[in-house]
Amino acid sequence: MRITSKGQVTIPQWVREKYGLMPHTDVEFIESDGTVTITPAETPSKPDRAELLLSRLRGSAERSLTTNEIMQLTRAYDDD
Repeated sequence: MRITSKGQVTIPQWVREKYGLMPHTDVEFIESDGTVTITPAETPSKPDRAELLLSRLRGSAERSLTTNEIMQLTRAYDDD
């Protein structure tokens, strides 16, 4: 792996998938004992893509279901 002239590096796909580093994920760099660790930021600076999609969908259901109705639908798929 090589750092570009702009200080960028490509994180391998398997690492991104394993650790949930999706596009636009805020990360932190933690230095300890001569090692640098990259980790998802505790508090994102702005909403990530999943949060934006969920906020767009929130309240868009055509009808409201009770918790029991949702559980019955979920159990119906388990029987297949």
